[in-house]
Amino acid sequence: MKFWMTVLLLFAPLGNAAHADCPWPLWEQFKQRFIDTGGRVIDPNDPRLITTSEGQAYAMFFALTAGDRRTFKRLLRWSENNLAQGDLRRHLPAWLWGRNPLGKWQVLDTNSAADADLWIAYSLQEAGRLWLRPRYLYLSARLLRLIRRHEVAQLPQLGPLLLPGAEGFVSPDRWTLNPSYSPMPLLHSFARLYPDSIWSQMLEPTQRMLKETSPRGFAPDWVEWQDGQWQPARTIGWQGSYDAIRVYLWAGMQAPGKDETDNLAQHFRPMLNYLEQYGLPPLRVDSLTGAAEGYGPPGFSAALLPLLSRAAEPRLLQEQLERLAAEPLQPDAYYDHVLSLFGQGWIEGRYRFSAHGALQLPSIEECL
Repeated sequence: MKFWMTVLLLFAPLGNAAHADCPWPLWEQFKQRFIDTGGRVIDPNDPRLITTSEGQAYAMFFALTAGDRRTFKRLLRWSENNLAQGDLRRHLPAWLWGRNPLGKWQVLDTNSAADADLWIAYSLQEAGRLWLRPRYLYLSARLLRLIRRHEVAQLPQLGPLLLPGAEGFVSPDRWTLNPSYSPMPLLHSFARLYPDSIWSQMLEPTQRMLKETSPRGFAPDWVEWQDGQWQPARTIGWQGSYDAIRVYLWAGMQAPGKDETDNLAQHFRPMLNYLEQYGLPPLRVDSLTGAAEGYGPPGFSAALLPLLSRAAEPRLLQEQLERLAAEPLQPDAYYDHVLSLFGQGWIEGRYRFSAHGALQLPSIEECL
């Protein structure tokens, strides 16, 4: 463990070691509605009462942000025991767990979800650093090794990029990707902690993917890379909706000051222009043409709060905040709660990411 103690000493100053465990009512509400006593995050919208690795990953991040060590530990233990065959060091988490047609609780799909795996690795990494827990850093490093081995592909004429999962996303000369699966703050943090690694090499190709797949400033849910160019997803074309809303969320949460970061936030300015014209975020957008339809749920508004704040749009920001105040989250709206914890948590100053991707939490004096 000597290596990890050295890492702790080197990287602890990047965050705020004097951070407070600030009360967070929305997190307490999320725990009450969606997390059972064993540490399982339950999506009640599915009759199978499913749990996804994404749900576990996001909840771990929120527990870390809230300073909720007990819940973090329960979430990690349940995830490792039920999704990773009891050992995150050797197995990527299965993405789907729930009740099968015979009523048995089990893994329903053994494939992995790379975005969840990244968030679990990041939450372990930052919990290890902020809470001085070498074991968490060790688990993060081992999980990142599995991600590199099974969920990263070298795309010709582009470079290394994150695949959506370990299986089913590569065919001869064709790669299927999800832009929302690669939050730049997380990649920056891995690149800093592991210099001269694949994570550093992924930064520029990921930036390219995010920009090139959204030529009009609207992100797609899924894309494909073939013959040196981007192609629409074979099932939904260039549509951007429930997955893509997170692209704007991650772009808004990046620390300002780096050229590529500022350029990426500016690239998605058309979404804010749409808000200015129509008042609410669209439910679906064609990222190739910019044609939009419908209105997204309250969680979509929450996801755009960081980008609105970054763009210094106080009127538009206030309008979305007023919408969220006027439309309380439905008790079973798992995804709306997640987007609200990210977006509203950020706008309330409950967390920030440094330019190098380190998690920054409020001090005791800054606690709400």
